[in-house]
Amino acid sequence: MAGAALLAGFLWMLASQVAGMLPSRRRHWPAAIILIATGIPLLGWITFETGPLFGLLFLIAGISVLRWPLYFAGRWTASRVAGRKGEAGAGGE
Repeated sequence: MAGAALLAGFLWMLASQVAGMLPSRRRHWPAAIILIATGIPLLGWITFETGPLFGLLFLIAGISVLRWPLYFAGRWTASRVAGRKGEAGAGGE
């Protein structure tokens, strides 16, 4: 049922756009966590049902939607790998 996987991916993208338009005092982090938690299994399902091309397209679309959480996760990971303690970009060198 490749159509169901693609429909679910479309609904995920629609939900991400709606979540981005809603006002939030916490800078949309709760919505980003929910989108990541649902997007990873959805990416696997789309890739399994429709093949790697559609999986790659959905991955690129998901990265474009969640670019800031990925950016901050990359900064945090780089600070951990570099051996710095504390939050990424805290300034304590």
